[in-house]
Amino acid sequence: MIYCVEDDDNIRELVIYTLETTGMSAKGFMDGVTFFKAMEQELPRLILLDIMLPGEDGFEILRKLKSSSRTKDIPVIMVTAKGAEYDKVVGLDSGADDYVTKPFGMMELISRIKAVLRRSGKQEESEIYSLNGVSMDLKKHQVTVDGKLVPLTLKEFALLEKLMRNQNIVLTRNHLLEEIWGYDFDGETRTVDVHVRTLRQKLGSKCDIIQTVRGVGYRIGGQDEN
Repeated sequence: MIYCVEDDDNIRELVIYTLETTGMSAKGFMDGVTFFKAMEQELPRLILLDIMLPGEDGFEILRKLKSSSRTKDIPVIMVTAKGAEYDKVVGLDSGADDYVTKPFGMMELISRIKAVLRRSGKQEESEIYSLNGVSMDLKKHQVTVDGKLVPLTLKEFALLEKLMRNQNIVLTRNHLLEEIWGYDFDGETRTVDVHVRTLRQKLGSKCDIIQTVRGVGYRIGGQDEN
């Protein structure tokens, strides 16, 4: 997942569209408030960050990212109309991994992203996730418990994948509903609970890897609060 923080709707939508058509998942945000809210739910592989933003500017956001142990290692590319050498120096000295000046070509941007991901060792997301005897192979679309194959429905697989990709991060019921089922409606969050229950049943003795955070949602890892 790549996050693009850009207040210009046209640029943001074009960047997201280009990333997705080249095989990269992406989300866009118009300001720091919505961006940091999303960061609480899911951490991206890389961040495209504009400087001139409403509220906190890109430099302030970058400093926050690099001062947090949770986010300091996420690669950041500054994308901005500010092309002065001083702004580039400030961005790079503050921890940015690269700097792209508007206007820029989409293919150039994709090349920059791939180069930064290669340098950071994050070009390819892991295709296998394992925890306490539960192994998930995304390429083969298989889940095993202590080496024994466990058949899952498409939604159960997607739910487990979302949790495995975000170990130790609490994902709300609404977030899971929107990401996996494609809609967000409070009255339907029971759908998530039902699928978690059937998923736990299929994981058998390893069902406790899925933890309940009372009144919020679920996570893999941590202490059950149910």
